[in-house]
Amino acid sequence: MAAIGWVVGRYKIKSIHFLFFRNITNALNVEDIMKSITAIKLSVTFLLFFMLPFTSYADQSRKVAAATSAAENFLQLVDAGRYPESWDVTSEYFKTQISKEQWVKQLENFIPTLGNLLNREIEDTEYTKSLSNAPEGEYVVIQFSTSFEHKNNALETVTPMLESDGEWRVTGYYIR
Repeated sequence: MAAIGWVVGRYKIKSIHFLFFRNITNALNVEDIMKSITAIKLSVTFLLFFMLPFTSYADQSRKVAAATSAAENFLQLVDAGRYPESWDVTSEYFKTQISKEQWVKQLENFIPTLGNLLNREIEDTEYTKSLSNAPEGEYVVIQFSTSFEHKNNALETVTPMLESDGEWRVTGYYIR
């Protein structure tokens, strides 16, 4: 959507520039030149106030997509029973909250009781810069509607955070 708006905005600026330069070269009159300058100012104002939010939205969408990819990679490791590796790809904050051995033991005791994964679909994503009881940063809370062999209507919540190296890593994982 931002690209479409940019093209439309760019087209408008080009047409106004054309009008402005035509007026100057033809030297029609000062009033026409002032109208052209006013039109350019209005176009710039339009771009600044109405098109820049699309840029921000596009940036946020890229962050959500990258975080979702990290979450899905993490879930693939959990689904495959590769619990130690799932801990390895979590955030530094996550690793300070639970040891690798504790993580593996919890998953070994719980995940098999769910049975095989039948279906998983993203239900909701929310980009945020703060979570309660977590350090300041950028997070994406992703909720998956999941069906397992022995738990039909599970809600998985995976929360990746953006780390200082620019990578998204899981910092929270819950199943209800």
